[in-house]
Amino acid sequence: MSLEKENFLRTRFIACLQQLDPNTPPQWGKMNVHLMIEHLTDVLMVANGKIKMHIVTPAEKLPQYKAFMMSDKPFKENTKSPVLPEEPLPLRKQTVQAAIGKLQEELIYFFNAFESNPQFKTTHPVFGDLDFTENIQLLHKHILHHLKQFGVTPLVAG
Repeated sequence: MSLEKENFLRTRFIACLQQLDPNTPPQWGKMNVHLMIEHLTDVLMVANGKIKMHIVTPAEKLPQYKAFMMSDKPFKENTKSPVLPEEPLPLRKQTVQAAIGKLQEELIYFFNAFESNPQFKTTHPVFGDLDFTENIQLLHKHILHHLKQFGVTPLVAG
């Protein structure tokens, strides 16, 4: 596992969000900054096991999907999720700062869940059952995708 990716999630990810102007227009997609932060909160809640989902990817395609997930190939712009509606979900938090606070809570819960049970696995609807290392890889890839959506490209070694 890349300690650099884990370190980014632990120490630099939230700062990237806090420095992002909430009025920054997306370079693609329908989400604004606030919606993106709440989307990533949901992604973290899948990764930390609070949101339970069924796998929607056909079993025969899981190895191919997981190989992509574990690669350093980025998600394409406008990648559609098979489990999300066409339009973004409604906002739940009143402010971007409140949304970042909730995201930070879920990030802390993620690390605590795996530290208290290193054998813990969570189920991602597209990529299947994931351990800590695989979740770190997917979270990193997914977060960089959305940061790039708003013009943020943090320097992160592979």
